[in-house]
Amino acid sequence: MVAAPGYGSRVQETKPKRRKRSHQLPPPLPPGSRTIGQLVAETIRFYGRHFWRSLALGIGPAAVTVAGYYTGFHPWLAAVVAGWILLASASYVGACVLVSGIRPPRAILLRALLAACLVSLPFLVGFLWLAPIGLAVPAIVRERLPLRRAFRRGLELAKADFVHALGSLATLLLVVFLTQVLLTALLHGASKQSVHISAFLASLVLQPILFLGAALLYDDQAARVGIESGNRNPRRPDADLSHADDADRPGSADAPVAP
Repeated sequence: MVAAPGYGSRVQETKPKRRKRSHQLPPPLPPGSRTIGQLVAETIRFYGRHFWRSLALGIGPAAVTVAGYYTGFHPWLAAVVAGWILLASASYVGACVLVSGIRPPRAILLRALLAACLVSLPFLVGFLWLAPIGLAVPAIVRERLPLRRAFRRGLELAKADFVHALGSLATLLLVVFLTQVLLTALLHGASKQSVHISAFLASLVLQPILFLGAALLYDDQAARVGIESGNRNPRRPDADLSHADDADRPGSADAPVAP
């Protein structure tokens, strides 16, 4: 049997075409409307785009973490804590510089380092302190504020959405802590490395997430401050126009005629 001419071509034409699946992620929300989960995701995304420079932020804190394992509860532990404050503060300032994309003068960097060390002192006592005053460090890097004004600015930024600020920092800390414990156990069990080496590697890889996330939180809170101030001072619809003539005001309702 001979097929009718054009039959195969018509069959091919009626065959539905398969759509290509797109694996692209949706674009991130702007900082003013970013949720806690999206902040964590954006932190990891930023970490991946700037991996080696971000990884360098974890060298100092990771080394101090291993020193704490060796020291234990000993008088030298005070020196380890002081070293952690200094190195973690330097990593936080470095994260703020990396996120901002600018290179401030040395005086600004030293001021930001001092603010970060002051922020770290109450952080050792209670985590709640970090949310209202921790944003002073990126405020110094971005806005180049004096120390006292920077802490006031940090409070202003935190109050714009304190739940978002506290929840973001708590989530970042929880993610880093739990993942670090899990990764340390996996490295120690699978590669037969010592606990100290496994802890160093886990801290080196994961602690930069906390610093980068805290630096990115500045953008969220600053955007919320701008939105809040815009809502408090809305632009009047007649701001650039003169008032219309009032027909009931005293005097003649007729328009004046030039002589």
